[in-house]
Amino acid sequence: MENNFFSFYIVECPSVCSVRCSATHHPGNCMDVCQDCCGKCLCVPSGTVGNKDECPCYRDLKTKYETPKCP
Repeated sequence: MENNFFSFYIVECPSVCSVRCSATHHPGNCMDVCQDCCGKCLCVPSGTVGNKDECPCYRDLKTKYETPKCP
C-alpha cells in the first residue's frame, strides 16, 4: 500500500470512486474501472479529474493498449 495521505482501506473504494466519477457522462463504467484501480492501489486522487500525482500507482496503471486505465 502506498504511504500517503490519500491511502485508505479497500472498503472505502465505492465511496471515494463515487466522488471521482460524479461528473462523468458514463458513471457505471467509471465506477467499475475506478474500483478496480482503487482495489489495486488503495488510493484514488481527490476531485473528479486530474490530481493523479497524488496516487502514482493509480496514475501509472495502463490498459493492454498502454493508455491510462484509471479515471
